[in-house]
Amino acid sequence: MQSMILRSQEWFDGRPDHSFEHRSSMRAMGHLPESYMGKPIIGIFNSWNDFTNCNLPHKQLVEYVKRGVLMAGGYPMEMHSISTPSDFMKPSDLPYRNLMSMDIEEMIRSLPIDGAIHLCECDKTTPAQLMAAASCDIPAIQLAAGHRASAYMQGKAVNYGTDTWKYLDDYNAGLVSEQQWQELETNISCSLGGCPVMGTASTMKSLSEMLGMMLPGTASIPAHHAARYAAAEMTGRRIVEMVREGLHPSLLMTEAAFHNAIKLLAALGGSSNAVIHLTAIAGRLGIRLGLDAYADQSRNVPLLVNLQPSGIYNMDQFHVAGGIGAAIKQLLPLLDCSALAATGKTIAEEYGQYEVYSPEVIASLDQPVKEFSGFVVFRGSLAPDGAILKRAASSLNFDRFIGKAVVFEDYADMLARINDDDLDVREDSVLLMKNCGPIGAGMPEWGMIPIPNKLLKLGVRDMVRISDARMSGTSYGTVILHASPESALGGPLAIVQDGDEIEVDLPNGIINLRVDDKTMEDRLARWQAPSSPHKRGFMRIYEDQVLQAHEGCDFWSLRPKDRSEVKLVPPIVGRG
Repeated sequence: MQSMILRSQEWFDGRPDHSFEHRSSMRAMGHLPESYMGKPIIGIFNSWNDFTNCNLPHKQLVEYVKRGVLMAGGYPMEMHSISTPSDFMKPSDLPYRNLMSMDIEEMIRSLPIDGAIHLCECDKTTPAQLMAAASCDIPAIQLAAGHRASAYMQGKAVNYGTDTWKYLDDYNAGLVSEQQWQELETNISCSLGGCPVMGTASTMKSLSEMLGMMLPGTASIPAHHAARYAAAEMTGRRIVEMVREGLHPSLLMTEAAFHNAIKLLAALGGSSNAVIHLTAIAGRLGIRLGLDAYADQSRNVPLLVNLQPSGIYNMDQFHVAGGIGAAIKQLLPLLDCSALAATGKTIAEEYGQYEVYSPEVIASLDQPVKEFSGFVVFRGSLAPDGAILKRAASSLNFDRFIGKAVVFEDYADMLARINDDDLDVREDSVLLMKNCGPIGAGMPEWGMIPIPNKLLKLGVRDMVRISDARMSGTSYGTVILHASPESALGGPLAIVQDGDEIEVDLPNGIINLRVDDKTMEDRLARWQAPSSPHKRGFMRIYEDQVLQAHEGCDFWSLRPKDRSEVKLVPPIVGRG
């Protein structure tokens, strides 16, 4: 075993008065010095709570993680961070991603921890932990809880997330009875774990694996599968090895690794939320991922994975087909294969061995599910700093579209009027909603504006929709998101009026408000910023600190100027 210099030695084998106090405190909890002295202290950051059903399996999985740490010669210390249960947090869980990352970073900074295991699953828990890992740069690895099982209703498979939205449209159109709707509520969320489709949870843990922050092949294991427990033990073993090897996040999450992650995101038909999260994680490492990187890196990447919401299958079927390992194997010819996996081997060495067992679920580059995937990045007079469209989720077939705007001033206005029979809306209208961006509302997942009931009854299931909001990774449709700068800051979105023509040019990535410059200037001059509801607390801090969507919605104060400022978190010197 090679000699190690451990952060924890400062606490337990440093100045006599300090080390006496620290060892005495450990004894009070039943930890004897001979059990942990000289061993890597592994902080296990558990993110389950009784509101976070996606992460609740970690209540049991953590014991297997601890066993792995002990068997590899480390010493596990479990602690809880805040969590971000997306089903419950209103109006948005995105701000609390930043708070969770700060929670973890400060615990690592101030405690005797040599390596960290981050237990994740629900949408924002995975990027929050990766942001903290990037900021601290001590050896770190993630373990996902796994996805929940697909449910069945009347003999048909239904998946929490994507099928929820489809049934909701049919319910609003009068095609699903009240009894069926209640039966769906009873059945659709039938076990613990993340959504069983390629939503944000499945997307982010897949990208974590691509970034070298999760053991190969583990991202897509179901929550209920015995392999998930084996993965937990292997993860515990691996972090101890990573501490001994000095394998830090900054050596894994390189610019090449982020480019690989963008390509995997396109191949998976993954969540649009990943654009914000990858940008934020990279930013913590001094790597600037502009929106153009998402367009450039995914330009020639087809859709390889046939999962909802971009395809038809579910995560259980994906796992049986070969899982994330097989998907990455298919993508290897387009990747920078010198990037490292969590094992320390290159991704070429690690993923070349995987096989595809169901090509209808995991396709090849030669015969993809869809020729085009990834994200269209728009700029123009409506969104000077950018907006995005998830191509694989759109069902409309057009290169250039011009439609008249139906404008909602905010989410409450939309809810009040979307199903009004007097609403002047047609199939070729553009539904546009304001004041849903990072400052305006915490950037909730409101971007998939509902199709008006009177159009649903005519069979309309997709329309062009534009906002400065996000949308759920399980959502679908021709939904243009993250318009920046947001309307609450006086971005052009703020001055759109009913009946204005909006141009969407897909091939050229242009989104324009078709009014003359003088009209735009006059409207902007009359525009008044909405008053902030945040007078105190974290949301006041968030409002003062948050960057815009195209910069990842992180806090400006948490981003280094460049990679030279990314340094290993040192031990705290002095008495606690």
